[in-house]
Amino acid sequence: MTISRRNFASCLASLTGLFAIPMVRAQDRTVRIVVPFAAGGVQDILARSLSNELRVALNQTVVVENRPGAGGTVGTGAVAKGEPDGTVMVMAAASHNIAASLYPKLAYDPLKDFTPLAHIGTASYVLMVHPSIPAKTVGEYIAYAKANPGKLNYATAGNGSATHLSMAYFNGMAGIDVVHVPLKATGEAINEVISGRAHAVIAASIGALGFVNDSRLRLLGSTSLERSKFLPALPTIAESGLPGYQFDSWFGLLGPAGVPVAEADRINAAIGQLLRDPVILERLDRQGVEPRAMTNAEFAKLLAADAQRMAAVVKTSGARID
Repeated sequence: MTISRRNFASCLASLTGLFAIPMVRAQDRTVRIVVPFAAGGVQDILARSLSNELRVALNQTVVVENRPGAGGTVGTGAVAKGEPDGTVMVMAAASHNIAASLYPKLAYDPLKDFTPLAHIGTASYVLMVHPSIPAKTVGEYIAYAKANPGKLNYATAGNGSATHLSMAYFNGMAGIDVVHVPLKATGEAINEVISGRAHAVIAASIGALGFVNDSRLRLLGSTSLERSKFLPALPTIAESGLPGYQFDSWFGLLGPAGVPVAEADRINAAIGQLLRDPVILERLDRQGVEPRAMTNAEFAKLLAADAQRMAAVVKTSGARID
Protein backbone atom coordinates (compact mmCIF):
# COMPACT_ATOMS: atom_id res chain seq x y z
CA MET A 1 0.00 0.00 0.00
CA THR A 2 1.38 3.40 -0.97
CA ILE A 3 0.50 6.82 0.43
CA SER A 4 0.92 9.98 -1.56
CA ARG A 5 2.85 12.87 -0.12
CA ARG A 6 -0.39 14.87 0.04
CA ASN A 7 -2.25 12.13 1.93
CA PHE A 8 0.72 11.60 4.26
CA ALA A 9 0.84 15.29 5.08
CA SER A 10 -2.91 15.30 5.67
CA CYS A 11 -2.68 12.33 8.05
CA LEU A 12 0.25 13.88 9.88
CA ALA A 13 -1.65 17.13 10.33
CA SER A 14 -4.65 15.23 11.68
CA LEU A 15 -2.48 13.36 14.20
CA THR A 16 -0.75 16.55 15.26
CA GLY A 17 -4.12 18.16 15.80
CA LEU A 18 -5.29 15.27 17.94
CA PHE A 19 -2.27 15.49 20.21
CA ALA A 20 -2.58 19.27 20.42
CA ILE A 21 -6.17 19.25 21.60
CA PRO A 22 -5.45 18.32 25.26
CA MET A 23 -2.86 21.10 25.51
CA VAL A 24 -5.24 23.69 24.11
CA ARG A 25 -7.98 22.53 26.42
CA ALA A 26 -5.64 22.67 29.42
CA GLN A 27 -4.82 26.28 28.61
CA ASP A 28 -8.45 27.17 28.03
CA ARG A 29 -9.69 25.78 31.36
CA THR A 30 -10.92 28.53 33.66
CA VAL A 31 -9.35 28.64 37.12
CA ARG A 32 -11.75 29.57 39.92
CA ILE A 33 -10.40 31.10 43.11
CA VAL A 34 -13.12 30.73 45.72
CA VAL A 35 -13.16 33.35 48.48
CA PRO A 36 -15.18 31.86 51.36
CA PHE A 37 -16.23 35.28 52.66
CA ALA A 38 -18.16 38.25 51.28
CA ALA A 39 -16.55 40.83 49.03
CA GLY A 40 -14.39 43.47 50.67
CA GLY A 41 -12.53 41.29 53.16
CA VAL A 42 -8.80 40.70 53.16
CA GLN A 43 -9.03 37.35 51.34
CA ASP A 44 -11.24 38.86 48.67
CA ILE A 45 -8.94 41.84 48.13
CA LEU A 46 -5.89 39.60 48.06
CA ALA A 47 -7.42 37.20 45.52
CA ARG A 48 -8.47 40.02 43.21
CA SER A 49 -5.11 41.76 43.49
CA LEU A 50 -3.39 38.64 42.13
CA SER A 51 -5.94 37.31 39.65
CA ASN A 52 -4.93 39.29 36.55
CA GLU A 53 -1.22 38.56 36.91
CA LEU A 54 -1.94 34.92 37.77
CA ARG A 55 -3.94 34.64 34.54
CA VAL A 56 -0.85 35.63 32.59
CA ALA A 57 1.47 33.39 34.62
CA LEU A 58 -0.77 30.33 34.15
CA ASN A 59 -1.92 31.24 30.63
CA GLN A 60 -5.48 30.51 31.80
CA THR A 61 -8.56 32.54 32.58
CA VAL A 62 -8.77 33.22 36.32
CA VAL A 63 -11.98 34.29 38.05
CA VAL A 64 -12.64 35.12 41.69
CA GLU A 65 -15.87 33.75 43.16
CA ASN A 66 -17.27 34.78 46.56
CA ARG A 67 -19.07 31.96 48.40
CA PRO A 68 -19.63 33.23 51.96
CA GLY A 69 -21.36 31.45 54.80
CA ALA A 70 -20.79 29.67 58.11
CA GLY A 71 -17.45 31.26 58.88
CA GLY A 72 -15.97 30.34 55.51
CA THR A 73 -16.92 26.66 55.67
CA VAL A 74 -19.49 26.83 52.85
CA GLY A 75 -17.06 28.00 50.17
CA THR A 76 -14.20 25.93 51.56
CA GLY A 77 -16.38 22.82 51.62
CA ALA A 78 -17.34 23.39 47.99
CA VAL A 79 -13.67 23.43 47.00
CA ALA A 80 -13.02 20.22 48.96
CA LYS A 81 -15.58 18.51 46.71
CA GLY A 82 -14.22 20.04 43.50
CA GLU A 83 -12.28 18.34 40.73
CA PRO A 84 -8.62 17.90 41.74
CA ASP A 85 -7.29 19.20 38.44
CA GLY A 86 -5.97 22.62 39.46
CA THR A 87 -8.97 24.56 38.20
CA VAL A 88 -10.60 25.21 41.57
CA MET A 89 -8.92 26.51 44.70
CA VAL A 90 -9.75 28.42 47.84
CA MET A 91 -8.04 31.57 49.08
CA ALA A 92 -7.54 30.29 52.60
CA ALA A 93 -6.33 31.89 55.81
CA ALA A 94 -6.24 31.25 59.56
CA SER A 95 -9.99 30.57 59.60
CA HIS A 96 -9.31 27.41 57.56
CA ASN A 97 -7.74 25.60 60.52
CA ILE A 98 -9.88 27.37 63.10
CA ALA A 99 -12.94 25.59 61.70
CA ALA A 100 -11.55 22.16 62.59
CA SER A 101 -11.73 22.92 66.32
CA LEU A 102 -14.69 25.28 66.27
CA TYR A 103 -17.20 23.14 64.37
CA PRO A 104 -17.76 19.68 65.91
CA LYS A 105 -19.43 18.35 62.72
CA LEU A 106 -17.34 19.90 59.97
CA ALA A 107 -18.05 18.23 56.61
CA TYR A 108 -14.40 18.15 55.57
CA ASP A 109 -10.94 17.75 57.07
CA PRO A 110 -8.92 20.98 56.70
CA LEU A 111 -5.69 19.01 56.21
CA LYS A 112 -6.59 15.67 54.59
CA ASP A 113 -9.13 17.01 52.11
CA PHE A 114 -6.89 19.68 50.56
CA THR A 115 -3.74 20.00 48.49
CA PRO A 116 -1.39 22.88 49.43
CA LEU A 117 -0.81 24.85 46.23
CA ALA A 118 0.92 28.08 47.17
CA HIS A 119 1.67 30.09 50.30
CA ILE A 120 1.36 33.84 49.67
CA GLY A 121 2.18 35.64 52.90
CA THR A 122 1.16 36.59 56.43
CA ALA A 123 -0.68 39.44 58.09
CA SER A 124 -1.26 40.64 61.62
CA TYR A 125 -4.45 42.14 63.01
CA VAL A 126 -5.33 45.28 64.93
CA LEU A 127 -7.66 45.85 67.88
CA MET A 128 -9.81 48.94 67.23
CA VAL A 129 -12.50 50.51 69.40
CA HIS A 130 -15.11 53.22 69.06
CA PRO A 131 -14.00 56.53 70.64
CA SER A 132 -16.92 56.33 73.08
CA ILE A 133 -14.92 53.66 74.93
CA PRO A 134 -12.77 55.56 77.47
CA ALA A 135 -9.66 53.52 76.81
CA LYS A 136 -6.46 54.54 75.07
CA THR A 137 -4.49 51.37 75.79
CA VAL A 138 -5.24 47.66 75.76
CA GLY A 139 -4.89 47.56 79.53
CA GLU A 140 -7.45 50.33 79.95
CA TYR A 141 -9.86 48.58 77.57
CA ILE A 142 -9.61 45.34 79.56
CA ALA A 143 -10.20 47.23 82.82
CA TYR A 144 -13.24 48.99 81.36
CA ALA A 145 -14.69 45.72 80.04
CA LYS A 146 -14.21 44.07 83.44
CA ALA A 147 -16.05 46.95 85.08
CA ASN A 148 -18.91 46.54 82.58
CA PRO A 149 -19.40 42.79 82.08
CA GLY A 150 -21.78 41.91 79.24
CA LYS A 151 -22.33 45.56 78.30
CA LEU A 152 -19.80 45.77 75.49
CA ASN A 153 -19.86 43.97 72.15
CA TYR A 154 -17.50 43.24 69.29
CA ALA A 155 -18.22 42.85 65.58
CA THR A 156 -16.70 40.19 63.32
CA ALA A 157 -16.81 38.84 59.77
CA GLY A 158 -18.87 35.91 61.05
CA ASN A 159 -18.76 32.85 63.28
CA GLY A 160 -15.50 31.00 62.84
CA SER A 161 -13.71 33.82 61.02
CA ALA A 162 -10.26 34.97 62.08
CA THR A 163 -11.82 38.24 63.25
CA HIS A 164 -14.06 36.18 65.54
CA LEU A 165 -11.41 33.88 66.99
CA SER A 166 -8.80 36.60 67.45
CA MET A 167 -11.23 38.54 69.62
CA ALA A 168 -12.67 35.50 71.40
CA TYR A 169 -9.09 34.45 72.18
CA PHE A 170 -8.38 37.96 73.49
CA ASN A 171 -11.50 37.89 75.68
CA GLY A 172 -10.65 34.44 77.01
CA MET A 173 -7.11 35.41 77.96
CA ALA A 174 -8.24 38.72 79.47
CA GLY A 175 -11.13 37.16 81.36
CA ILE A 176 -13.72 39.63 80.07
CA ASP A 177 -17.37 39.18 79.05
CA VAL A 178 -18.00 40.87 75.67
CA VAL A 179 -20.95 40.04 73.37
CA HIS A 180 -20.23 38.72 69.86
CA VAL A 181 -21.98 40.37 66.87
CA PRO A 182 -21.34 38.19 63.78
CA LEU A 183 -21.67 39.82 60.34
CA LYS A 184 -20.60 38.71 56.85
CA ALA A 185 -17.42 40.66 56.10
CA THR A 186 -14.65 42.54 57.84
CA GLY A 187 -15.71 45.79 56.18
CA GLU A 188 -19.18 45.44 57.69
CA ALA A 189 -17.69 44.80 61.12
CA ILE A 190 -15.51 47.91 60.93
CA ASN A 191 -18.48 50.00 59.79
CA GLU A 192 -20.48 48.80 62.79
CA VAL A 193 -17.77 50.11 65.11
CA ILE A 194 -17.49 53.38 63.19
CA SER A 195 -21.24 53.87 63.58
CA GLY A 196 -21.06 53.14 67.30
CA ARG A 197 -23.43 50.16 67.07
CA ALA A 198 -20.48 47.93 68.02
CA HIS A 199 -17.70 48.80 70.45
CA ALA A 200 -14.69 46.85 69.20
CA VAL A 201 -13.28 44.85 66.31
CA ILE A 202 -10.06 43.02 65.57
CA ALA A 203 -9.40 43.34 61.84
CA ALA A 204 -6.51 42.47 59.56
CA SER A 205 -3.98 45.25 59.07
CA ILE A 206 -5.38 46.03 55.62
CA GLY A 207 -8.65 46.98 57.31
CA ALA A 208 -6.89 49.18 59.86
CA LEU A 209 -4.29 51.07 57.83
CA GLY A 210 -6.79 53.60 56.54
CA PHE A 211 -7.92 54.56 60.06
CA VAL A 212 -4.61 55.50 61.68
CA ASN A 213 -5.54 59.20 61.63
CA ASP A 214 -9.31 58.75 61.61
CA SER A 215 -11.07 60.09 64.72
CA ARG A 216 -13.96 57.65 64.23
CA LEU A 217 -11.83 54.73 65.41
CA ARG A 218 -9.09 54.30 67.99
CA LEU A 219 -6.33 51.76 67.35
CA LEU A 220 -5.16 50.10 70.57
CA GLY A 221 -2.72 47.38 69.58
CA SER A 222 -1.51 44.93 66.96
CA THR A 223 -1.84 41.17 67.40
CA SER A 224 1.63 40.24 66.17
CA LEU A 225 4.49 39.08 68.37
CA GLU A 226 6.50 42.13 67.33
CA ARG A 227 5.28 45.52 66.18
CA SER A 228 3.96 45.51 62.64
CA LYS A 229 6.22 47.07 60.02
CA PHE A 230 3.07 48.69 58.63
CA LEU A 231 2.16 50.31 61.97
CA PRO A 232 5.49 50.66 63.81
CA ALA A 233 4.19 53.27 66.28
CA LEU A 234 1.36 50.99 67.42
CA PRO A 235 2.28 48.76 70.40
CA THR A 236 1.46 45.08 70.36
CA ILE A 237 -1.42 43.81 72.45
CA ALA A 238 1.07 41.73 74.43
CA GLU A 239 3.19 44.73 75.41
CA SER A 240 0.28 47.05 76.13
CA GLY A 241 -1.95 45.07 78.44
CA LEU A 242 -2.24 41.34 77.68
CA PRO A 243 1.15 39.55 77.96
CA GLY A 244 1.41 36.37 75.89
CA TYR A 245 -1.28 37.28 73.38
CA GLN A 246 -0.44 36.70 69.71
CA PHE A 247 -2.59 36.12 66.65
CA ASP A 248 -1.66 36.37 63.01
CA SER A 249 -2.74 34.73 59.78
CA TRP A 250 -1.18 33.05 56.78
CA PHE A 251 -2.74 33.35 53.34
CA GLY A 252 -2.49 30.76 50.61
CA LEU A 253 -4.18 28.76 47.88
CA LEU A 254 -5.49 25.25 48.55
CA GLY A 255 -7.00 22.83 46.06
CA PRO A 256 -9.00 19.64 46.61
CA ALA A 257 -7.07 16.59 47.76
CA GLY A 258 -5.46 14.73 44.90
CA VAL A 259 -4.25 17.55 42.66
CA PRO A 260 -1.39 16.02 40.59
CA VAL A 261 2.05 17.00 41.83
CA ALA A 262 3.01 18.48 38.46
CA GLU A 263 -0.07 20.72 38.43
CA ALA A 264 0.41 21.78 42.06
CA ASP A 265 4.04 22.61 41.32
CA ARG A 266 3.00 24.61 38.26
CA ILE A 267 0.62 26.75 40.31
CA ASN A 268 3.21 27.11 43.07
CA ALA A 269 5.81 28.29 40.56
CA ALA A 270 3.35 30.82 39.11
CA ILE A 271 2.68 32.34 42.55
CA GLY A 272 6.39 32.29 43.31
CA GLN A 273 6.95 34.25 40.13
CA LEU A 274 4.37 36.85 41.19
CA LEU A 275 5.98 37.21 44.62
CA ARG A 276 9.12 38.43 42.88
CA ASP A 277 7.25 41.03 40.83
CA PRO A 278 7.84 44.60 42.20
CA VAL A 279 4.30 45.60 41.22
CA ILE A 280 2.79 42.71 43.19
CA LEU A 281 5.10 43.32 46.14
CA GLU A 282 4.05 46.97 46.30
CA ARG A 283 0.41 45.92 46.11
CA LEU A 284 0.81 43.42 48.96
CA ASP A 285 2.62 46.05 51.00
CA ARG A 286 -0.39 48.36 50.69
CA GLN A 287 -2.58 45.51 51.89
CA GLY A 288 -0.52 44.84 54.99
CA VAL A 289 0.60 41.42 53.77
CA GLU A 290 4.20 40.30 54.19
CA PRO A 291 4.94 38.00 51.22
CA ARG A 292 6.72 34.70 51.61
CA ALA A 293 7.04 32.05 48.91
CA MET A 294 7.17 28.40 50.01
CA THR A 295 7.38 25.01 48.37
CA ASN A 296 4.22 22.97 48.68
CA ALA A 297 5.99 20.66 51.15
CA GLU A 298 6.91 23.64 53.33
CA PHE A 299 3.35 24.94 53.09
CA ALA A 300 2.01 21.54 54.19
CA LYS A 301 4.24 21.64 57.29
CA LEU A 302 3.01 25.14 58.10
CA LEU A 303 -0.61 24.01 57.82
CA ALA A 304 -0.05 21.08 60.17
CA ALA A 305 1.68 23.26 62.78
CA ASP A 306 -0.98 25.96 62.45
CA ALA A 307 -3.75 23.41 62.99
CA GLN A 308 -2.26 22.54 66.39
CA ARG A 309 -1.80 26.21 67.27
CA MET A 310 -5.37 27.10 66.35
CA ALA A 311 -6.73 24.19 68.37
CA ALA A 312 -5.06 25.73 71.42
CA VAL A 313 -6.43 29.18 70.52
CA VAL A 314 -9.98 27.84 70.23
CA LYS A 315 -9.65 26.02 73.55
CA THR A 316 -8.46 29.16 75.32
CA SER A 317 -11.17 31.28 73.73
CA GLY A 318 -13.94 28.95 74.89
CA ALA A 319 -15.69 29.49 71.55
CA ARG A 320 -17.78 26.71 70.02
CA ILE A 321 -20.33 26.50 67.23
CA ASP A 322 -22.85 23.65 67.28
